[in-house]
Amino acid sequence: MNFISTAPLAGYNIGYSPFHRSRLAVACAANYGLVGNGRLLELSYNQQGDLFTHNTFDTQDGLFDLAWSEIHENQIVTAVGDGSIRLFDTQVKQYPIRVWHEHSREVFSLDWSTIDKLHFASASWDGTVKIWTPDNTNSLLTLKAHNGCVYNANFSPHQPATLATCGSDGQLLIWDLRTPQAPVKSIKASSTEILSLDWNKYTHNTLATGGVDKSIRSWDIRSSGCFSNLNGHDYAIRRVQHSPHTPNLIASASYDMTARVWDINKNAAAFIHDKHTEFVMGLAWSLFDPFVLTTCSWDNKTHLINLKDKLGR
Repeated sequence: MNFISTAPLAGYNIGYSPFHRSRLAVACAANYGLVGNGRLLELSYNQQGDLFTHNTFDTQDGLFDLAWSEIHENQIVTAVGDGSIRLFDTQVKQYPIRVWHEHSREVFSLDWSTIDKLHFASASWDGTVKIWTPDNTNSLLTLKAHNGCVYNANFSPHQPATLATCGSDGQLLIWDLRTPQAPVKSIKASSTEILSLDWNKYTHNTLATGGVDKSIRSWDIRSSGCFSNLNGHDYAIRRVQHSPHTPNLIASASYDMTARVWDINKNAAAFIHDKHTEFVMGLAWSLFDPFVLTTCSWDNKTHLINLKDKLGR
């Protein structure tokens, strides 16, 4: 395991470039995201797994998430605690090249469509999800998504008009953006808050959720049924993400200070990463290296983990 410090700010989430093998970015916030500045870090790593900082972009409010552009290799959108969304170009120093401010509360999640590559979605604590393009000054669409906070909005990697959302009301909602007045599917996925969701990249109609109840559940949205329930975390699950390389592997980050890789077929954890000393807030699989997983934590460290030997593959 290799690591890099993000001090004095803590990492909230990580995203890998879809264009460059070893480029990634970390969204950071001061004072646990409660008050203070934010920072976007652009990093890279070498063959030995050593991490290096290439660019930093500071903001007046904490950053909670990021998404790399699918159409421009140097652009990253960031979710800001003041309700704004800021688009940075890593070749343009210091200032964002575009700022949108329509949400009335914190923006907590961003996701860029990997199919049409033109749209990205923002989820906010104001209960709405908005759809954007980088060239428009206003959002294209607003979904009145959840009663309470929306923690995650995620485009389907298989169907361009399909979006999944989750929130503090315990609902997992599936939307058809062509008919946005109401969700096409509503699943009561938990009696507590759902903090994260992620589509399986290999199976068209399945996704996973994680949240306050400490369980990772996999769902078939055709039947609204849960077909897998992974347990082992001691506290809430902050983030889940399927491997983009192996259909049965899913990673999770938790407030129990661990990140775990699970084998859905075996209904068990295949690896537990316990080297962080604070809440693990974010994680991301490399899009190019099948065994590279990166985590970030409120201990002000970002870890790069090579899982090849740890997973016995």
